[in-house]
Amino acid sequence: MKFAIIADIHANLEAFQVVLADIEQQKCTHVACLGDVVGYNANPKECLDIVRQKGWPVVKGNHDEYCSSEDPLDGFNPAAAEAVNWTRRQLTVEDRQWLRDLKYQRMVTSFTIVHATLDAPQRWGYVFDKLAAAASFTYQNTSVCFFGHTHVPVAFMRDTLVRGGTYSKFKVEPNKKYFVNVGAVGQPRDNNPKCGYVVYDVDEGTIELRRLDYDIPAVQKKVLAAGLPPRLAERLAYGR
Repeated sequence: MKFAIIADIHANLEAFQVVLADIEQQKCTHVACLGDVVGYNANPKECLDIVRQKGWPVVKGNHDEYCSSEDPLDGFNPAAAEAVNWTRRQLTVEDRQWLRDLKYQRMVTSFTIVHATLDAPQRWGYVFDKLAAAASFTYQNTSVCFFGHTHVPVAFMRDTLVRGGTYSKFKVEPNKKYFVNVGAVGQPRDNNPKCGYVVYDVDEGTIELRRLDYDIPAVQKKVLAAGLPPRLAERLAYGR
């Protein structure tokens, strides 16, 4: 069994299509999505249609939550808030209901998926360091949990202590727990503009980060043509 774990598509259709093609080339048998299908970029409806049609396990991200509601956007920066309001107008009533119905976390075969944290998944906390990871480990009942939200790929491991750092590929060892950020399909923020996702080979017990080139100028043109904030287009070229 070989899973592709994707997160933070963020309405970036070009990046999503490149990832889907690579998933096929890697001969992944299953896919799980960690949320934030929509938000920021110009193809929310198209990306959501693909995810819905595939029928993958999906958990809710903060942009999924806010783009499917009328809640105030007090916690969002102005560019993100503008993108949420724009996205709300692109989605059908059915799309928004589907997003509202998503769970904050779920189990997939032998591992867990969540968008943000396990200790308070609905609060959208960010896990950048060992202290934040330790809080989620307390609630982790499987050896591996995948998360997104920060758009920064990093892996934390707990045995007696919590350790963490960047990764490319590693082996899942018995009697240890792993809390793994899979990076972002649609808006990387680790100073690498390549889209990212993870291949989890359950049989081999390996987790591999995949980074791929995609047509960034095409996405930037769409963002600007849609009237979305220029900063959302500019940041794609820098991966931050």
